[in-house]
Amino acid sequence: MTDDVVRRVFQSVDSFDPGGFVRLLAEDATLVFGNAEPMAGREAIAAGLRAFFSTIGGLRHRIVRNWQVDADIIAETEVTYRRLDGKDVSVVAVSIWRTRDDGLITDYRIFVDLAPVYAV
Repeated sequence: MTDDVVRRVFQSVDSFDPGGFVRLLAEDATLVFGNAEPMAGREAIAAGLRAFFSTIGGLRHRIVRNWQVDADIIAETEVTYRRLDGKDVSVVAVSIWRTRDDGLITDYRIFVDLAPVYAV
């Protein structure tokens, strides 16, 4: 079951559609990307994703492994970012999210070093 959930979440992210991704979230969900300020609520998260997506040409996740502990899912991924200059850069990331009983995500955290993506 966890594998299917993890695949669905990353397929949503990789679709480059913030509106589709936030439908996986509770209305009052929070998202923290790296060391950025937390975003709270679907609208703020969708706006933050749109802003981030405007700085890259695309992305795709390769799931390395994942675990579920109670309501928490931890996923290690290799993320390949398409830079605006057309070059691809891959980095390792870990995402951790918590779900409610209905499956909606209430807290989502992404740990990644994006410096290689924006390096000149």
